[in-house]
Amino acid sequence: MLYKLPKKWLTAIGSTREVNMKNAKSLGRLITAMVTPFDENGAVDYEQAKKLAKALIDSGSDGIVVVGSTGESPTVTWEEEHRLFREIKSVVGDNGSVIAGTGSNSTEEAKENTIRAQEWGVDACLLVAPYYNKPTQEGLYQHFKTIAESTKLPCILYNVPARTVTSISADTIIRLAQINNIVGLKEASGDMEQAARVIRGAGEIRDDFVVWSGNDGDTLPMMALGAYGVISVASHLVGRQIKEMILSFVSGKAERAAEIHRDLVPLFKDLFIISNPIPLKYALNHIGFRVGGLRLPLTEADEKTASLLRQTLKRYQIDLPIG
Repeated sequence: MLYKLPKKWLTAIGSTREVNMKNAKSLGRLITAMVTPFDENGAVDYEQAKKLAKALIDSGSDGIVVVGSTGESPTVTWEEEHRLFREIKSVVGDNGSVIAGTGSNSTEEAKENTIRAQEWGVDACLLVAPYYNKPTQEGLYQHFKTIAESTKLPCILYNVPARTVTSISADTIIRLAQINNIVGLKEASGDMEQAARVIRGAGEIRDDFVVWSGNDGDTLPMMALGAYGVISVASHLVGRQIKEMILSFVSGKAERAAEIHRDLVPLFKDLFIISNPIPLKYALNHIGFRVGGLRLPLTEADEKTASLLRQTLKRYQIDLPIG
């Protein structure tokens, strides 16, 4: 269950300090949706989280999403989230962007969480489409508009209907792009037509609205349509290789980009053989970077999945520093 912010916090936050609006492109082309490490007792391991954040930046990531889907946001409390925002930003500093996963299916909770994240000095927030309550497109519009108007942070919309049931339509995203601090979209629907419509439509309104692929396997196809990069899961393991793929494409080396993409497809696929981040956490622990287990209702990888992942990992050079 999410913790409510004490009223005294909200009162104090009423006069928030100025936050510099970052251009969306400055957040980076390769952003990793980071796992949340837990210790043997299931508590958040903040020291290991800081080590992982630094290792990700060192292995190609331009930025990090803290407590998104991959970070097990449904079972991380507000108190834990806020400490993670603060501590990850303190260790990353100016070496990369820190994007706080502050979304919720409750508009008021998402607004309060975003206000608090702003206080911790993060660079942007990621706002997932409301889940379970199945709002209309007008409800989605009002939800995101309300949150954006409560903060000076750049806001990134997150469309992931496989998890939320409701999809943010292209028309709603284009309408939201008219709000100054809604600066981009993580598009994880797998719908290339939707991605193309958003990229074209938002681009007609403003030239600084950015679309990132929300699925590793869609990165290169979406960049061919005009997307800027990816908010990635596989970059925990092969960040430098994904970065090379992205930079090869933007520098006109499409054949090299395609070669890297083809090589990484099996890894992209197997990291989602069962619910994320179960395979990823298994993989990280297996290669020697300790991130602990998962919080219920997520459970450890079964032996069939674990065996498949071990075989897949043998095919790849791992970019993440382990020591």
